Amino acid sequence: MSQIHVFDTYARSASGKIMHFDVVLPENDPEKALACAREWLKSIGEEHAVVNAENCAYCHSEPQAPAEMQKDIETKGYAIYKMEGCPR
Repeated sequence: MSQIHVFDTYARSASGKIMHFDVVLPENDPEKALACAREWLKSIGEEHAVVNAENCAYCHSEPQAPAEMQKDIETKGYAIYKMEGCPR
């Protein structure tokens, strides 16, 4: 994998909690980043969380992903870097 692209993302859960995370992709594709954010939220039981294009924005690119993220990208097509308010 040559380069990764990071999308800074905020979502609001149904209970009002803010979750801050990065969606990491092998391509710079804002629509895919938003779809992946929604897929991940559903996978953690937050299918009713609100996330939109304004809250899932391209941030920067890196030459490569850390090993654990690279594995997720290879298997799922994306990786999530959890920050504030995300389940561990």
